[in-house]
Amino acid sequence: MKLGIVGLPNVGKSTLFNAITNAGAESANYPFCTIEPNVGMVAVPDERLQVLTELHKSAKTVPAFIEFVDIAGLVRGASRGEGLGNKFLSHIREVDAIVHVVRCFDSETIVHVEGSVDPLRDMETINLELILADLETVEKRWEKASRLVLKGDKSAAAEATLLGELKKLLEDGRSARAYEFSADERELLRDISLLTLKPVVYAANMDEAAFANYETANPYYQQLAEAAAKEGAAVLPICAELEQEIAELPPEEQEIFLAEIGLTESGLSRLIRVSYDLLGLISFLTTGADETRAWTITRGTKAPQAAGKIHSDFERGFIRAETVAYKDLMACGSMAKARENGLLRSEGKEYVVQDGDIILFRFNV
Repeated sequence: MKLGIVGLPNVGKSTLFNAITNAGAESANYPFCTIEPNVGMVAVPDERLQVLTELHKSAKTVPAFIEFVDIAGLVRGASRGEGLGNKFLSHIREVDAIVHVVRCFDSETIVHVEGSVDPLRDMETINLELILADLETVEKRWEKASRLVLKGDKSAAAEATLLGELKKLLEDGRSARAYEFSADERELLRDISLLTLKPVVYAANMDEAAFANYETANPYYQQLAEAAAKEGAAVLPICAELEQEIAELPPEEQEIFLAEIGLTESGLSRLIRVSYDLLGLISFLTTGADETRAWTITRGTKAPQAAGKIHSDFERGFIRAETVAYKDLMACGSMAKARENGLLRSEGKEYVVQDGDIILFRFNV
């Protein structure tokens, strides 16, 4: 999974990126501090892995990973190439989902590119630039498809109709996410990378004082949450500076610090959980003496395709999946007990893998 962190300059993008990746991206009090995107790989926290590693005395533990990309700050006019607009937009096309950081704090020392703090305006500024960029893309494809229809190419008719509908939607200032696509229509758009079709989570970045009681003490957060709800997007309340403090602590001290400030998990853990939900992702697990590993798949994936995540031969020669739910294995204490109790099952090609399934794939090629 690849997540792009976007936002206006000086909203806390790079601070948040540094906190969750410890990658040391440059962060400063002036626009366009980030020019080329910074990239960091982050292990997905999963306490099940350590338990399975200890249970099977695995030689190594391999978590799932998320790639975070800190993308240059966007300004009004980016769709026309203002600021670093063209670079910004091209980098967004490469990610699976967008983490849109919105500034929800006042500061006399940190300048705002628009001169004042206004989450709704900032949110709309970036959304509009993405809409305008998509409109240009859709118009070009629609004109091409329409010409083919006039020449008698019936296969282009469905694409021209769909692009015409999307064109109207974007011209009304609405994102492509607002369109209810059929499976066939999604297939038509498979090779068109629309920015406003990507799932979005809004990260409401606050200072530490407001974060402590953000639901009642931060009107900026309330404004953002209400606007996001209207478009069906998730909102993640976060304090980037606090996350940076947490990231700098040794692992054994992080839980103590979180408890002291009334949190049960870090912003990174919350962001990953929200992102998994946003993209419909789950993890299945493999474990043994050599290795315990988490594998990320889309919810609804069947056993052969899940096997293919490990190796294409596993999918090609799939015979069956021997699987047990993590909670059932924990209740039994061992694979042998799970088998005795009938909880270690043999599943075929139509089995839909569930989150936390521990699987041994049988195959023959």
